[in-house]
Amino acid sequence: MANVATYRMDQRTDLTAAEIAALALSLAHLGNGPQAGAARRALRSMFDLDVHDDVRAATLGTLTTPLDSSTADRARVIGTAITEFRVVRLCYGDAGANVTIREVEPVTCLVHRDNWYLVGWCRLRRGIRAFRFDRILAVESTGLLARPHRAENYLPFQPRTAAAA
Repeated sequence: MANVATYRMDQRTDLTAAEIAALALSLAHLGNGPQAGAARRALRSMFDLDVHDDVRAATLGTLTTPLDSSTADRARVIGTAITEFRVVRLCYGDAGANVTIREVEPVTCLVHRDNWYLVGWCRLRRGIRAFRFDRILAVESTGLLARPHRAENYLPFQPRTAAAA
């Protein structure tokens, strides 16, 4: 007898942006192995789009497509830093090809349309910033502790509260 369990969701489960971001980062950690394929198929089926929404469809496609190995390596460093509340040092090239070195307190990652983003507190700019993964040229942990930030306060489309991050 096969050791197989199945589960059918009769109701759609609405996930918050923070929960979707956590799933996205977890998928990045899994790389291209068999568990990653199964997780991506499960996520795709959870978000089976009945609505013809180009933004959601593109985002889901990006979220469920394996990252190339170099981007996946950067995602692992960032994911570990988020989990351990550690500051990362980024070598970052902006849209104008200007390269800066930044220390960032990573909060979460998100996927929007065709791009992955690191969302965090940039110490250089003294504010919250989103860094596209494909523009992060290098990333390393500094080992320094970062202040804890609630992801819900830094993700788009979230209701704002009076409480600071």
